[in-house]
Amino acid sequence: MSEAREFKHIGQRTIRPDGFDKVTGKANYGADLSLPGMIWGAILRSPHAHANITKLDVSRAEANPDVLAIATFEDFPSVNAAAQRDGTQRDGMMDTACNILANQKVLYHGHAVAAIAARSEAAAIAALDLIDIEYEVLRPVLSIDDAISAQAPILHETMMTQGLAEPATKASNISARMELKKGDIEAGFAAADVIVERAYDTPTVHQGYIEPHATTVVFNENGPSMIWCPTQGHFDVRARVAQLLNLELGQIKVVASEIGGGFGGKTTVYLEPVALILSRKSGRPVKMEMSRGDVFRASGPASASQSLIKVGAKMDGTITAMQATLHYEAGAFQGSPMGPGCMTVFTPYDVENLYVEGFDVVVNKPKVAAYRAPGAPQSEFAAEMAVNELAKKIGMDPIEFRLKNAAKEGTQTIYGPKLKVVGLEACLEAAKASPHYNAPIPENVGRGLAAGFWFNIGGQSSVIINLNPDGTGTIIEGSPDIGGSRASMQMMAAEILGVAPSSLNPIVADTEHVAYNQTTGGSRTTFATGMAVVEAAEDIVEQLKARAAAMWNVTAEQVDFKDGVAHNLTGEDQLTLADICASAEKTGGQISGRANINARGAGPSFAVHICDIKVDKETGKTDVVRYTAIQDAGKAIHPSYVEGQFQGGAVQGIGWALNEEYVYSKDGIMENAGFLDYRIPLASDLPEIEAIIVEVPNSFHPFGVRGVGETGIIPPLAAVGTAVAEAIGQPISSLPCSPPKILKLLMSAQ
Repeated sequence: MSEAREFKHIGQRTIRPDGFDKVTGKANYGADLSLPGMIWGAILRSPHAHANITKLDVSRAEANPDVLAIATFEDFPSVNAAAQRDGTQRDGMMDTACNILANQKVLYHGHAVAAIAARSEAAAIAALDLIDIEYEVLRPVLSIDDAISAQAPILHETMMTQGLAEPATKASNISARMELKKGDIEAGFAAADVIVERAYDTPTVHQGYIEPHATTVVFNENGPSMIWCPTQGHFDVRARVAQLLNLELGQIKVVASEIGGGFGGKTTVYLEPVALILSRKSGRPVKMEMSRGDVFRASGPASASQSLIKVGAKMDGTITAMQATLHYEAGAFQGSPMGPGCMTVFTPYDVENLYVEGFDVVVNKPKVAAYRAPGAPQSEFAAEMAVNELAKKIGMDPIEFRLKNAAKEGTQTIYGPKLKVVGLEACLEAAKASPHYNAPIPENVGRGLAAGFWFNIGGQSSVIINLNPDGTGTIIEGSPDIGGSRASMQMMAAEILGVAPSSLNPIVADTEHVAYNQTTGGSRTTFATGMAVVEAAEDIVEQLKARAAAMWNVTAEQVDFKDGVAHNLTGEDQLTLADICASAEKTGGQISGRANINARGAGPSFAVHICDIKVDKETGKTDVVRYTAIQDAGKAIHPSYVEGQFQGGAVQGIGWALNEEYVYSKDGIMENAGFLDYRIPLASDLPEIEAIIVEVPNSFHPFGVRGVGETGIIPPLAAVGTAVAEAIGQPISSLPCSPPKILKLLMSAQ
């Protein structure tokens, strides 16, 4: 991709193949499947944030004629008491099982304890009251400061901190520590003329997907049991359920329904294994759905964080050292995105001396899950706020300051690889030249700018392309479509085969009909599954050339294939793709191409955002009056969906920065578990998000693709935070910038 290329289909704004069904209501989502004889499941959830279960008696519920099955933790044969006694406990599954159904102890408000399947949804919910349960209530741990204090209750008596210089000798609420370093941090700060050192914090926030978790399952003793659910990774659903229930992968088939939003929050399991237990016990299909309150209280939000950032620079703008101490809440079980946060915090900068220390901390909140670039928005918010303050102290324009220190080809990252060709400088130049940045700042408005980085991933993808006798075809892939990826697959295959995208029908197959695909996440799908589509299409091209050669009685090397037509290089003969397919039965049978790859070379993505915010100094209310999102897409396969990713990430980041946060009582009860009280931005809250696509091709992808799904949520937190700080003349260190916080800052300055 060193040279610009002209494409026939790549870069066009085609109609997405799933669009009609979605806008007409024909698309089938997680709760849309109903089966003959189906019954309903419901879950009993803890009213406490931290408590020992002293009694759990389901006998009254079992006696109810409407109740057909009950599930508890003991129904997980891979980790239950019997498995622990006989030494067959499956490694690495205890936390997952305990999060799905509590074992002896509840660890957050809404923690699932037991499940009931009954003849109707109402009967199942009513039967929950028949479960006799008693608790010994414990003091909850609700913040990082509380969790790491010497007096903190310990959530897990066997959890020892990993990653310490010396092995831990007693249990702690810190599950892990990591350290990354480059150069000599002390020498770097000694060389600095100006140093900024500040603490920042971000709240627990939710992905805000509109569709709640739901599943319908059928246990089959004599064949694969079927699980239907909205998921970002149905192969991983299959793996988790199989591990929990000691089943072989071939005993489970998972069908990915259409998905009403995920953003990382639908990469794990909550209902699916429970529903399969209930189906096995009852002999009936079982449907389960989460309420909106359940989604907030008991699915995986993003980590709250605390960051201590120290940045030093010379008066000429050269950054000499950057240091961070990052604490992430993991929720009730270990496993926050502390690692990616440490990897990304300073990566937009080419700096010789870096030091980052991260901590994974458990608290009495739901176990966190991924949320677009997990870990990076929190850490890069803190870093970018400090960088903006440092630029202001030195007296440099924030774009010029970043250009002087920008990561570029050859930059050694703190987490390992040297960067290949990347687009940060191009994004900064685009920001510098943008109408927004060159517009005057209105009165009573603050302007903020921030950069963001995400490394992107590749991974395993499998694709089959089947051609029909009339030259149309089907693309069978295994990556759930959460952002228009089916359209991109269509376009990439069409570009290789030289046919109209509409002649190829993209299908997300179940786990039985295509080989393994990793989860749709990490901004991998258009890159990695796209590479598999290209490889499968190229496989077909080689077959088409061989078939044409056989029909002309020449060698395949004497056939060229271009724009959907095979050309006989020894004469004037031509055959279209449809012509070759029509004669396929005479030349060896129908034509299929396939690819099973482990994609390498995912191109990192950088973004730069500009935000203008007006603050009402009497009420603390904020209004975003203008916003521009600039990002390197490598090559925008479908520009409309790339722009949509930029805009969607910006909107979610703006919500994170201005409004969104979990609110807990002192007892750990979530008090805003619904969209009325946990308020995400609406279209009426925001201006049009201006999107500028930068294209610095990724040489490792046939069309230059870089994943774009995650980087866009990273810059908004600091762009918004800086804009608010400029508008009110006070530093911002804590999100969200909600009216009460803004008013408090304004009053403290009087």
